[in-house]
Amino acid sequence: MGSGPSGAAMKLVAAVMTFLSMVVFLGYMMIWSMKSTNTFYLHWWPDVLKKTSSTYLGEQGTTTLIYAFPILFIATIGSLYLHLEKKYDHDHSTRFISRIILLKRPVITKGPLGIVSWTELTFLAMFVALLVWSMYSYTHNMFAFAALEAAQEKFQAWEVKLRSAALGLGLAGNTCLAFLFFPVTRGSSILQFVGLTSEASIKYHIWLGNITMVIFTAHGLSYITYWSHTHQISQMLKWDKFVVANVAGEIALLAGLVMWATSLGRIRRKLFELFYYSHHLYIVFVIFYVFHVGFAESCLILPGFYLFLIDRYLRSLQSQQKVRSVAARILPCETVELNFSKSSGLSYAPTSIAFINVPSISRIQWHPFTVTSNSNMDSDKLSIVIKREGSWSHKLYQILSSPSPTNRLEVAIEGPYGPPSTNFTRYERLVLVSGGSGITPFISIIREIIFKSSTTSSKTPRIHLICAFKKYVDLTMLDLLLPVSGTTLDLSRLHLQIEAYITRETESKTESQNSIRTILFRPNPSDRPVSAVLGPDSWLWLGAIISSSFIIFLILIGLLTRFYIYPIDHNTNMKYPVPASSAFNMLFVCIAITIAASAAFLWNKRENAKETSQIRTTDMSTPALSPTSLVYETELESLPHQSLRQATTVHLGQRPNLKKILSEYKEEKVGVYVSGPRTMRQEVAAICSSFSADNLHFESISFSW
Repeated sequence: MGSGPSGAAMKLVAAVMTFLSMVVFLGYMMIWSMKSTNTFYLHWWPDVLKKTSSTYLGEQGTTTLIYAFPILFIATIGSLYLHLEKKYDHDHSTRFISRIILLKRPVITKGPLGIVSWTELTFLAMFVALLVWSMYSYTHNMFAFAALEAAQEKFQAWEVKLRSAALGLGLAGNTCLAFLFFPVTRGSSILQFVGLTSEASIKYHIWLGNITMVIFTAHGLSYITYWSHTHQISQMLKWDKFVVANVAGEIALLAGLVMWATSLGRIRRKLFELFYYSHHLYIVFVIFYVFHVGFAESCLILPGFYLFLIDRYLRSLQSQQKVRSVAARILPCETVELNFSKSSGLSYAPTSIAFINVPSISRIQWHPFTVTSNSNMDSDKLSIVIKREGSWSHKLYQILSSPSPTNRLEVAIEGPYGPPSTNFTRYERLVLVSGGSGITPFISIIREIIFKSSTTSSKTPRIHLICAFKKYVDLTMLDLLLPVSGTTLDLSRLHLQIEAYITRETESKTESQNSIRTILFRPNPSDRPVSAVLGPDSWLWLGAIISSSFIIFLILIGLLTRFYIYPIDHNTNMKYPVPASSAFNMLFVCIAITIAASAAFLWNKRENAKETSQIRTTDMSTPALSPTSLVYETELESLPHQSLRQATTVHLGQRPNLKKILSEYKEEKVGVYVSGPRTMRQEVAAICSSFSADNLHFESISFSW
């Protein structure tokens, strides 16, 4: 953050925003911890309901106020905070919240949970404790009346307790479901506010998804067992208009089970497309969940899903635009670097990812790839690297590497998504450990360090890149560390050491080592440069969308309730069908989000039209390329690349001794970043956790290629 009065004022504003958000969140979590108690249901809830229920919003107004408003408020505050942080170039690593999140010293390195830090383990334990407490409190309170209910209904006590346990499981499962959609909201201001990204938070979604389905499956099986033993199996076909719709719950559970089964590790890795398409059943799951419990009760999970819907709709708007493909570089190691025209107002941090769709291969498949370009060094270009591995990338490589490649590649992009900012200069040394294509996120990191070392007088960290490849030809991936732009690079202040390990070959092979094939694509007037879906002030616009859409939603349901539902029902919830009101509310959520997000998108689209027209003018003024000039080969013999090769040591037929290498840096302030296969990440995490040095920071980077 800048110095002077403006910097001091920003620090104060940031502190106030952070404090306010933490207070609201703690209050929100206190409600969740008290929700299962008699104190809440017998005293707090009736009192709040009496004071907040109105002829305009009814009971759903109360649940919206308690469960939805706090999180949407934090999301809005977070958006404003991120906007100010970006505007004043504030270092996010100084945030109190981020300091907590960034305590990434691993404590668990192997097992079904993956690599888990002390911070993650602490929050996981707290969340599990909340679930256990909720389940205990629900069942304890209901079991107290089990004997009385059994006598009245002429059932056995254990059968009534089973029914109570089934209900308790369903209520406890709502706690997991309330947080399930936060980690998969790619453009989430809440995740960015606490220093997380959606890509790094996917494991939290997996944890929550597994716990949710275990609880809801037990919930469903318990009710089926109860109905079977009490000769009420016909309840499975009941769709009550005023209480609980059992059929809707069963449909939601079946959709959840299909998603759960296809997301298992082996199935997800071997049949990714099956996993991907079946996960769209979340729409069926959510709709029938709302029908099952009613919209008022589903407000418990509304904030997470509401923010997810905003993000999903904005992504769909961005994906409709075809971006301008500028060039492709074909490396001998069956790797492709795609280069796209970028809006000058689009900035992103190193390690960001973008989702790519190539309609000529598949109109419905989207694949994430690491952005390798640096927005500081490449102001008008965005680059991604794709390794030929799966069927989709294989088809793309065939299209581009054929003797007569296409002269235009139609591509749509979502993103890029990444951390709001990074501060690698806080370390004395960066140790970057990669395996195979895991080197891609480090390309952007090294380019960022090159930029800082060339443009600022501040000290930059020494870089030790340890990369493992299977074949000698894969060394050409190192040529991507430096951009091909016309910018003169000053590498004199860059302290870079590269150790490359070739694990499956013992002899060097120099044929075609320096030859990189470049394809220039013809511009198309309809293509646009890659730009942020909401423009340069995207965080400010996101906050406006969240707040304004929520206001529109409240107005719509207020008018519906006051002038249509209330005259019939009078807030009794026993005359107007709950499924009908739930359907109206879900429709109004979609309408409110569509209105607010579309307005913001169209406004920024108009603002971006000027830059797009300038790019088109430049394209038209560029002489047309002849077919023979579309493809050419380059020999990387420039001075920067020679310096890069001088800094590289190649080890043939060896694997890196990571423990020995990392032990040499225990006395320095070191940032250890690993990107590669799971076994490599686990190995580095285990080594870092075995060191007692507090100055060693570990982070596993999720890479996509």
